Amino acid sequence: MAETTHALPPRRRAFFLKGAWGSTAAMLALVALLDPPQFVPTLTFTAQALFGTAPFIAFAVLAVAYLKASGAESLLARAFEGNPARMVVMAALLGGLSPFCSCEVIPFIAALLAVGAPLGAVMAFWLASPLMDPAMFAITSGTLGLDFALAKTLAALGVGLLGGFTVMALARTPLFNDPLRTQPAKGGCCSAAKPFSGAPVWAFWQQPDRRASFNETALSNALFLFKWLTLAYVVEALMLTYVPAEWIAGVLGGDGFMPILLAALVGAPAYLNGHAAVPLIDALLAQGMTQGAAMSFVIAGGVSCIPAAIAVWALVKPRVFAAYLGFALIGALLAGMAWQAVA
Repeated sequence: MAETTHALPPRRRAFFLKGAWGSTAAMLALVALLDPPQFVPTLTFTAQALFGTAPFIAFAVLAVAYLKASGAESLLARAFEGNPARMVVMAALLGGLSPFCSCEVIPFIAALLAVGAPLGAVMAFWLASPLMDPAMFAITSGTLGLDFALAKTLAALGVGLLGGFTVMALARTPLFNDPLRTQPAKGGCCSAAKPFSGAPVWAFWQQPDRRASFNETALSNALFLFKWLTLAYVVEALMLTYVPAEWIAGVLGGDGFMPILLAALVGAPAYLNGHAAVPLIDALLAQGMTQGAAMSFVIAGGVSCIPAAIAVWALVKPRVFAAYLGFALIGALLAGMAWQAVA
């Protein structure tokens, strides 16, 4: 067998040891060093969890790859046409259901704002977009249950509508008047060339370039989900083993408003990303976190996570960005209280 140790250049090996993979390796190494009997159970728990969610991951990966290869992202532009109130509703719906990353929509949103698209519709899209997509729905329903996934989807739409209609009502006030930065920041992980143009080609497999796009998107998303979910399930296993359930129940358990508020405040800085947060919430629920606090955590954290927040900060003035965060907090509290009442 050929020696593969030198296949990765030093820079690539260093990159591999950073981020999610590096964090996973570091945690497993610490377990092996400090608590050897727990090492195999941690690996077993992680493998079983990954195997259990594999069908949902596969569905999500194929669905996102199909939408990307077919060019369905061009449908986003239609949400920003027509009556302003209709725009807000359509933007919230499309933002909550679209599979596209925050950086990918930056050039699209920048172009819309530059030509005068209503900030209310843009805000509705921005708030709903990081909270739900096909991959997140599949993983959430597979881990936390279909009811929680549906409730989070409705919460995403509700937060988008809350922000969109509020901005629309206050559009002429100093808070939301002249929202754009002088020179919107550019860049990101996705191409900015002609964003979301053209009509969808649903039979994408008839075109070689679209087949290549499908393969590339499916592979990149599969690796992304596998990387972050592996880290998240290792964290879940360690939390269930080492974090006292009484402590979680004491802080985020019980009835009332305070656990929901605390979860929203903690969710903003503690959030990894929407996919990795699902196993974390599963562990917290097992240790006494209330359903309302769980919903508040994922809503506040999802909107304020770094990729979503950067997409907003890059384009609008600080006062509009502050309003964006305010809508996230209010929406998280309302969603948490509503879910607590019905769960």
